[in-house]
Amino acid sequence: MTGLPVLSRGGREAGAPGADPSPVREITLDAGGVTVSALLAEPADDASPRAVVVAVHGGGMRAGYFDSRALPGLSLLRLGAALGYTVLAVDRPGYGRSAARLPRGLPLAAQATTLHAALADFAANHRTGAGCFVVAHSNGGKLALAAAAEPGGDALIGLDISGLGHRLAVGLPQLPGVDSHGEWRRHWGALRLYPPGAFQQGRALVAPVPERESQEGPLWPDMYPGIAARVRIPVRFTFAEQEQWWRHDDEATADLTGRLRAAPRTLVARLPDAGHNISLGWAARTYHLRALAFLEECLLTRDAAAPAPLARPAPPVTELACQSAVR
Repeated sequence: MTGLPVLSRGGREAGAPGADPSPVREITLDAGGVTVSALLAEPADDASPRAVVVAVHGGGMRAGYFDSRALPGLSLLRLGAALGYTVLAVDRPGYGRSAARLPRGLPLAAQATTLHAALADFAANHRTGAGCFVVAHSNGGKLALAAAAEPGGDALIGLDISGLGHRLAVGLPQLPGVDSHGEWRRHWGALRLYPPGAFQQGRALVAPVPERESQEGPLWPDMYPGIAARVRIPVRFTFAEQEQWWRHDDEATADLTGRLRAAPRTLVARLPDAGHNISLGWAARTYHLRALAFLEECLLTRDAAAPAPLARPAPPVTELACQSAVR
């Protein structure tokens, strides 16, 4: 979810003279006949990635949400690539290149199928290391959970989701819709939580919310239990200190994670000095590092659980061998 305040502050923007060259490039993926646009950052020197971080944006934004240029260090794409991961930030169905083909967007289940197809196309042409780990924001978290709940979803390493709960903190009329992004302050929180240039950059990222996505928005509290029950991979939720769309009190979060009965691990974290749009704020680097740390924890658990390779048996010690050793 997004929405922009009228107030903006100055600051160097992407592409401004003197800006650092970006390792991020635009690509397209074939998702079962639907062209999906994405941003891609890969480790330097053609190194094989440790894993692929799939970044999924929220409602009314695009993939660039995870590539903040307001200050060095805030971009998940650049940070992940510098730490040895491939980072693939996709435009969800109905956004970016797919908007012309899907002007009304897709229901959540169809979005999940499309995402799986896009990732299969990516894997056919790129090295993926240990596999795909999803970092998702807001409505993108709904897609991440739905994709994990699909058959084959347990092949994902895990999910790290920010800005999404299952119990609304607002009334249904206050939710963003096709004709309105909703009250901007709920998306952003206090202006001090964002660096200079964040709001100017945010204007370039804003996109219309597809009709079908908007229609399904109020249904999420009822949809979540059925989806959550089918998720079989680790999930971590992060709530910003000034999250205002979703309840994140102890009772709500206990029920949120309790619905993930088949997930081997669930965590809830709270991030101070942050608003709903975490990855565009001062707290972006902190959140991204914690998300990548959760990815490493998931890999550690997977490695530790794998059976140890069988040691090659030592050759039998014969009397002749012993005599040779003595000589």
